[in-house]
Parts: sequence; C-alpha cells; structure tokens
Amino acid sequence: MRLKFLEYLKNKKGASGIGTLIIFIAMVLVAAVAASVLINTSGFLQQKASSTGKQSTEQVASGISISEVQGMHNATNINKLAIFISPNAGSAPIDLSQCVVMLSDGSRKVVAKYNTSDPNYVDLTSGGQIFDSINWSNLKSTEFGIVVIQDADGSCKNTTPVINKGDIVAIVLNTTELNMGPRSEITGTVRPEFGAPGIISFTTPATYLDNMNVVQLQ
Repeated sequence: MRLKFLEYLKNKKGASGIGTLIIFIAMVLVAAVAASVLINTSGFLQQKASSTGKQSTEQVASGISISEVQGMHNATNINKLAIFISPNAGSAPIDLSQCVVMLSDGSRKVVAKYNTSDPNYVDLTSGGQIFDSINWSNLKSTEFGIVVIQDADGSCKNTTPVINKGDIVAIVLNTTELNMGPRSEITGTVRPEFGAPGIISFTTPATYLDNMNVVQLQ
C-alpha cells in the first residue's frame, strides 16, 4: 500500500510540472507578442518624430527675405513694382511657382501668382535694366514676373523657378489695379509654399518727380 501511495505522489508531481511548463510557455509567447508590438510601435513613433522634426525645422528655418522694393511711376501712380527677394539663411530651396504675392492699398487687394504656362521671365545675371526688360503689356495684375539677378547654379529657370542659397531674384508686378498714388500705404506679403513669408510695408512718396521715375519704397 505504501508503494502505491508513493507512486501516486510521483504522478501528481509530474502532472503539476507539465501544467507549470504550459503556463510558462504561454507567458513567454505573450511576452514575445507584446515585445513585438512595442518594437513596431516604437519604430513607427521614431520615424514619425523624425519626419515631424524635419518638417518643423524646414518650416522654421525656411522662408523669403525681402531686401528692397522699388517702383516706377507714371507721374501720378506707381504702376510697376519690383520686389527683390532671396531665401533666408539656412532655408530649403523655394519654388517660386508655388509662391503667392498679396498686395493691398487699404481698399483693394491683389493676389498674384507665377504663370508657368506663359511665364514672364528674364535672366539678368549678366546685367541689364530691370524695368525695361519685362514685357509689361503681357503681365496681368494677377500674375508676377521673375527677373533673375544672381543664380550661380542655374536653379531658377522659366518653368521651374527654384531659388536657393545665394540667389537674388526680383519679383515684378503690374500694379495698375491698386491706388499707389502719393502718400499711399501699401502692405502685403510674398508667401512661399512653406516657411516664413516676406513682409511688404511702405508708404509711397509725397510727390512723384518727372526726373526720378524709379523710387525706393522699402
């Protein structure tokens, strides 16, 4: 009887050990699945954070800087405008075909874009007269032209006008739709696809002299 009792206890221990082993294997499998989910999630979050950081840096660092604004008058109104721009320091390349120029005289607002299908584009990297180089009769008030002044790598083309480090470009506009007579307050922006816009803010001269057709505005 004693031998049978001892054999019974041994069998019970074996059954308990198999159950424990099954539970242990199940825990290992659950832990492996959880670890796999955590690894995949952390990888996705890292990639998302890297992409977001890159976009944020691009948004903050990129933008357009306006160095000066000049206008040409017809004795009563400034009807031709040249806005000299370049990328901000550390800016990513900027596609001017995706830029929007907005100008307001307080009562009217003009929005102009670059027309890649019928571009008003002039390359003056070798020099020349800015206001005389554009075909103004073909430039609508809702479009702006591009005059390239400095472009070492040739990135600013007529159909793909991209500016990058070191480039200087003049955006020219036909402003006959705006009131830009003497003492007029003009505001506006040159807004790129991403990054900080260039700010336009000036007051036209108190009078227009016949011997000074081109005036410095900003």
